[in-house]
Amino acid sequence: MSIKLSVVDQSPVHGSHPAIAAPQLTIELAKLCDELGYYRYWVAEHHDSIHFANPCPEILATAIASVTNNIRVGSGGVMLSHYSPLKVAECFKMMATLFPDRIDLGVGRAPGGTGLTSQALAFPHQPHHGDLYAQQAQQLKGFIEGNLPQNNPYSQIKVLPDSSPQPELWMLGSSGGSAGLAGHLGYNIALARFIDPDNCHPSIFSEYLEQWKRAEHQGTPNRMLAIACICADTEEEARLRAGTAVYRKLAAQLGIREAFLTPSDVQDRYKAFSPAHQAEYDHILNGYTVGTPEQCAEEITQLTKAFDCNEVATVAVTHSQADRLDSYTQLMKGF
Repeated sequence: MSIKLSVVDQSPVHGSHPAIAAPQLTIELAKLCDELGYYRYWVAEHHDSIHFANPCPEILATAIASVTNNIRVGSGGVMLSHYSPLKVAECFKMMATLFPDRIDLGVGRAPGGTGLTSQALAFPHQPHHGDLYAQQAQQLKGFIEGNLPQNNPYSQIKVLPDSSPQPELWMLGSSGGSAGLAGHLGYNIALARFIDPDNCHPSIFSEYLEQWKRAEHQGTPNRMLAIACICADTEEEARLRAGTAVYRKLAAQLGIREAFLTPSDVQDRYKAFSPAHQAEYDHILNGYTVGTPEQCAEEITQLTKAFDCNEVATVAVTHSQADRLDSYTQLMKGF
């Protein structure tokens, strides 16, 4: 089975550069991944974050598409609960018009930020916290495909004068909550194992496929597994680089909010941890794919077999941009 390698980029605020440089560093990595032969490149959405610098994936994805040639580009994902389905459809159908057959629209249910940012994004209305997500996703698909039912009050709306170009539609999930909905509505599915590897099981894809078949959709449903992956020349270096992201995840659990630490600072913190915190750090690290190109390629191959899919997207968060560029370069060598 041929494995497609893709990228989910959270636009980290690297300690090696000023925060304002983060979006340009994402574009730099996207250009490299285009040259290396990665299949698609998605940008994430976060609000009020000191770590991740992209609250508007439709803008950054457009910038990336304009400076790349072959790689598919899109959102991983737009946090749909904040937005009008019509406006999202307008943005991404415009992108699909400008960059034919290269645009993906991935949507998610999570807020991508704090409760306060959800309130601010909904103002002057109240946030619905995902309660209307299924309706939004159904309406979005109707706007994208131009096939809203005649009894829908918006069925006569033309998204663009020529609405034929369409982005590829994806739904994101991390622990199975959206799998049935994605299959029922006819979205492709991306499973974010990097968020919650403990509860990310192959059965989620099985549920998705069951619902897809039950709904009798045409075509072939695409499944993607998204993992955290740090690659380097040596396993020791890869584990050192991964420490920045692992510590951030542990710190979030402990209610600590601080900028990304250097790998050496993380090791110093680790030595000072209690045994319980060291064990939790090790547990988080074990949920990552970390090692040499050969080690990472072997583990990714095993994951595609376990999850019965042929596409894996990797998330690499490092303290320095140089380490992130090198991680994606090294990973492709393994394949």
